[in-house]
Amino acid sequence: MIVPPYYELPPPGYGGVEQVCAALVDALVARGNEVTLFGAGSRTGTAANFVSTVRELQADRLGHSLPELVHLARVDRLIEDDTFDVVHDHTTVGPLAAARRRVPTVVTVHNSPDGELGEYLRGIDRAVALVAISYAQRRVGSGLPWAATVHNGLAADVRPKPVPADGPVLWLGRFAADKGPDLAIEACRTAGAPLVLAGKATEPSERRYLEDVVQPMLGPDVELLVNPDRQRCWQLLTEARCLLMPIRWEEPFGMVMLEAMACGTPVVALNRGAVPEVVRHGETGMVCTDPAELPEAIERVGQLDPQVCAEHVRLSFSPDLMASRYERIYHRWKYAMSLAVPTEGEPEPAQRLEHDLLPLVVDG
Repeated sequence: MIVPPYYELPPPGYGGVEQVCAALVDALVARGNEVTLFGAGSRTGTAANFVSTVRELQADRLGHSLPELVHLARVDRLIEDDTFDVVHDHTTVGPLAAARRRVPTVVTVHNSPDGELGEYLRGIDRAVALVAISYAQRRVGSGLPWAATVHNGLAADVRPKPVPADGPVLWLGRFAADKGPDLAIEACRTAGAPLVLAGKATEPSERRYLEDVVQPMLGPDVELLVNPDRQRCWQLLTEARCLLMPIRWEEPFGMVMLEAMACGTPVVALNRGAVPEVVRHGETGMVCTDPAELPEAIERVGQLDPQVCAEHVRLSFSPDLMASRYERIYHRWKYAMSLAVPTEGEPEPAQRLEHDLLPLVVDG
């Protein structure tokens, strides 16, 4: 398991990819697999055998390419010296090196595969299995050779609240226009509901957006929390009457929605990206087609049952279910790659996979 070199597993604060990977690692180990985790830092909170490529976490270099490149170069040297059945890569630059490995590689795409990322992924060797985290993500990257779709799972030891909360509305995410904190302020003001804005502002673009757009809109009805830790986030999610997700982009997944529902807190969101795959409209939240519908949804969402929200996450987005689906992909891709070893006069493996073997890999 290769993860980016920026945060620990599990992350103490922000880190959606790391949160998913930590849950996946522990679930795979619990199912009897031996997992070696390649990451950064000096420790892991997971059950994996941990191998660090750099002692210091690279969070302050998030967004730079060199930390990942150096990390992957070191990982590949270590993989050559050991024996693995399959490599599961969660980095952005890792797929470039994957085709050179003798070990079959599965790559989970965690970001929206449009623009430059989509162009990059279209050039990846077909011997690499690309896994989407939602069908919405697959639609955005419709020209990519997807091998499977596996929804993220949530590992959360939380007890859902027994009755709906009457606390403030909560917005929780990165301070960016795509996440819609300005829409959250407007919707809550129209609904007459207090709002907590709790978000990440560590990168320059996030700090600029917070200062230029969000702070001028603040008033006594809005509480601002910048870079809260994980414990504080769980407290906010439990106390909130609902989580508000007025996103302006095709969100590939949205782990915060699972976190909210696991606490028994319903979600009010705009119908973008994976929202309708994660939230059951009228049961675990309200999915709106237009920002003008958000205030009414905020007023009505208190009628939803917290236990239904939590049960939805437990049954549909458990780490064990996620791990079982990835196990199927590992086995099938390893088998496909074993058939793809060319003999004299046969096509190269990537060409054979494209024409003959991809149907062997099915959606999770």
